Amino acid sequence: MTGVGRDVEVAQAAARAAADALLPLRTGGPEGRALGDAGDAAAQRAILGVLTGARPGDAVFSEEAVDDARRLTADRVWIVDPLDGTREYSDPARGDWAVHVALWAGGELVAAAVALPALDEMHVTDPAPALPPRPDGPVRIAVSRTRPPAEAQAVADALGGELVPMGSAGYKALAVVRGEVDAYVHGGGMYQWDSAAPVAVARAAGLVTCRLDGSPLVYNAPDPSLPDLVVARPELAPEVLAAVAAAR
Repeated sequence: MTGVGRDVEVAQAAARAAADALLPLRTGGPEGRALGDAGDAAAQRAILGVLTGARPGDAVFSEEAVDDARRLTADRVWIVDPLDGTREYSDPARGDWAVHVALWAGGELVAAAVALPALDEMHVTDPAPALPPRPDGPVRIAVSRTRPPAEAQAVADALGGELVPMGSAGYKALAVVRGEVDAYVHGGGMYQWDSAAPVAVARAAGLVTCRLDGSPLVYNAPDPSLPDLVVARPELAPEVLAAVAAAR
């Protein structure tokens, strides 16, 4: 297989390699911050091993590596977060952490995989995930466990919803894909690698993804910061964005 389909396979293989490196470290290895540091390093090595073998000519833009300005003129850039949610990963009781591997090409995210290793789940852009029906009940909004943004509370107030604290950004975005929540509203600071792969998977599933002000999410930009994000079910997105706008 060639083209984008093959790129999805590469993304999935890289995410799987990271998951396979991360899970054994949680049993009988280092603990706390040392575990997080070891996981970051092991996952980065695993992903680079796959990408350099399968796509040696592509640029890699990773949280765990020095930013190489050559990515700004490259045709193909892998945007990677080897371990999204280091704090959650370092707590063996938690499963809300993820591995992100996305390919940017031609100005767009074209392929991605997000692994949820603790749940033994892999979500990719092709085949796209099937978005489950929304159950009856209040609108559920995923937010940071440590710094839920005021905009999320405004959405909950406007829609009669409830905030659902969760761990990593990737897990929260995939929680919308998986039907665990209905929207994810983030406004507390973020980087491109925090959202690239989850956003690509969410878009493939038919979800709305954008900045808090409704503007597009732009990847492989010179500034690695991409500080806010909305991921929402399409039937709720207009109300979510209207509530955010009213709160600002």
